[in-house]
Amino acid sequence: MGNATEKQTRKKLVAGNWKMNGSFDSNEALILGFLPEVDDLVDVSVFCPFPYLAQVAKLLQEQGVAHGAQDVSSKASGAYTGEVSVDMLKEFEVTQVLVGHSERRQYHAETSVAVAEKAVAALAAGITPIVCVGETLAEREAGQVEAVIASQLDPVVEHCAKFVENGAWNLVIAYEPVWAIGTGVTASPDQAQEVHAMIRNRLQAMLGTEVAQSTRILYGGSVKPGNASEIFSKVDIDGGLIGGAALSSDDFSGIIRAARG
Repeated sequence: MGNATEKQTRKKLVAGNWKMNGSFDSNEALILGFLPEVDDLVDVSVFCPFPYLAQVAKLLQEQGVAHGAQDVSSKASGAYTGEVSVDMLKEFEVTQVLVGHSERRQYHAETSVAVAEKAVAALAAGITPIVCVGETLAEREAGQVEAVIASQLDPVVEHCAKFVENGAWNLVIAYEPVWAIGTGVTASPDQAQEVHAMIRNRLQAMLGTEVAQSTRILYGGSVKPGNASEIFSKVDIDGGLIGGAALSSDDFSGIIRAARG
């Protein structure tokens, strides 16, 4: 699926997920450390914990880097203690949000339908959802990769298809094999490409060629400066959702350089 010409129409995106890490001092040092690598050839985003949204927004003002949140509620408001709505995120000028990260699915029992509802809330508010999908090692070894990805992706596509019709489809998918997140183990570039192509084929079957070819699909799973170039060279891999390496300005800078090509 895909060819080099089609790939060039999708600008690379390097997105840093800080997870539950950070402090005012370390956040500033991290951002100032990688900003010199930012240009208009690669899109760059950082996803910080909620308490740091204001600080990060200020540091990134007019710097050409998007800032996002790590989760969002599907509800607009109400008695949902601890939740954060899309309207609250917009007050911090958030333009992107992660939904369905494997850690949310695992530790907070988020279902694929719940993830789809969050993606709908984000798109309706003009915020780009980065929807995470991926299989465990046991699922991969059992030959269930395609079935697992479909079970996670299909509800999102079904719930969000209406945004294609009204021209507001602005969704990014991140393939994160659970067995490669924070483990130091990385899917081989060919393994990653195989699943990315599978995802794009599924998008094509459900939403058509134009949507499938314009939707960016990121790889996440122990991406580092040393392996990023080879991973990003694959035709259906449009950048990375970076975890541990996003906490080092040197590593994150190296990954941005790799995405630039």
